[in-house]
Amino acid sequence: MSSLRITIGGVRGIVGETLTPDLIVRYSQALGTYVEGGKVLVSRDTRKSGEMVASCVLTGLIGTGCEVVDLGICPTAALQLAVRDSDASGGLAVTAGHNPEGWNALKSVRSDGMFLNPAQASELLDIYHQGEFTKATWDQLHPVTADSQAKRRHIDAIRAQLDCDAIARTGLRVAIDCANGATSRSAPVLLELLGLDVVALNTEIGAPFPHPPEPNAHNLAQLRALTAAAGADVGFAFDADGDRLGVVCDDGSTPGEEATVCLAAEAVLRRGDKGPVVTNLCTTRALDDVAARHGREVIHTAIGQAYIAEAAANHGAAIAGEGSGGVVFPRINYAHDSLAAMGHILELMAQSGQSLRQLTDQLPAYAMVKMQVACPVASSYTALERLRARGIPAWATSEDLQDGVKYSNQDQWVHVRVSATEPIIRVIAEARAHDAADALARGYLNEVRQLM
Repeated sequence: MSSLRITIGGVRGIVGETLTPDLIVRYSQALGTYVEGGKVLVSRDTRKSGEMVASCVLTGLIGTGCEVVDLGICPTAALQLAVRDSDASGGLAVTAGHNPEGWNALKSVRSDGMFLNPAQASELLDIYHQGEFTKATWDQLHPVTADSQAKRRHIDAIRAQLDCDAIARTGLRVAIDCANGATSRSAPVLLELLGLDVVALNTEIGAPFPHPPEPNAHNLAQLRALTAAAGADVGFAFDADGDRLGVVCDDGSTPGEEATVCLAAEAVLRRGDKGPVVTNLCTTRALDDVAARHGREVIHTAIGQAYIAEAAANHGAAIAGEGSGGVVFPRINYAHDSLAAMGHILELMAQSGQSLRQLTDQLPAYAMVKMQVACPVASSYTALERLRARGIPAWATSEDLQDGVKYSNQDQWVHVRVSATEPIIRVIAEARAHDAADALARGYLNEVRQLM
């Protein structure tokens, strides 16, 4: 089963197996051709392959006549902000985010700091597959320049949206686990500038990931231990490029990555930011309930940051995000931003005078079960079409087919879709009770296996 994915979300694969230097150069040449040799900002996360991949990226971009600005190791949200606030034609993030260390990926950013939308990404892929790239002559080549201040500008942009004085007055002790990723410098600096006591874990850039970098409850054992040992009031965990955020309460409990977007939404909507809430099809219904509590409409999109960010911009959203722990703050930028999510959750704690555990206990209670089955891409879409052909089941009152298949009623829902980043089919179910969600997910997982 191939680990290479070339989709509208970019290129993703295992370095040295499917993600090769030749492929990386050609994709970068395609991007350089697409932006017509304009200025392109480049960043990467900390995984071992990053320097090699970034070097190939620079080669491809320079060869098409692009003026390249290297941000080095940098959260992807900081890259996106830097692109938006500059005269760049686009950007390219070298990061596989939450994937294991052997993986890497290329994510293209357009001039307004957002990821390419599906139509734009399709144009870029057409250029890549055709293989007809712009070739700059020797006198059209530009030297690479560096920008070491993008991380600090990003931190300053976050602080400008927060009640920093209120946060500082709390005197909170905050534990963090940066997974030796791209937030290893930015997260401690942000917390120190907010006047808080920081206890940091896994902030060694260049060291291997100490655990899988996806900040879900299964990967937070070290942070839970640190939070308890340090007597911290709250703990935050980041993925490799600062996209997703996980949280730990002072009692060591882990409310799950679905809670991140709900807490951030509560903070922003309490503040009075105008506009609807945007999320995807498989984010917890608790977010819909939080929005309803503040009289806000919820707009549901297909899965993927590009869809969420585009809808947030088009609808003037107050906040957007998904159950992976990725949150978009439109007043800062249209990017999943774990550092901004941390800041807003701390502001919520400060202004409410409540602990994270108290705040999460006030969130609507749902049980979610996530399952998956390995499946080649071609077979995955065949199985999905067969499931759609069976029609809406008797228990469901609605269906949504904009990304996979989602069936729901007022008490529960199930969503089946092909992953855009891995050769798997995902099955996610949610209900008021865990047993009901588990039975629903298992039932559809078995059904998918029969249809493969």
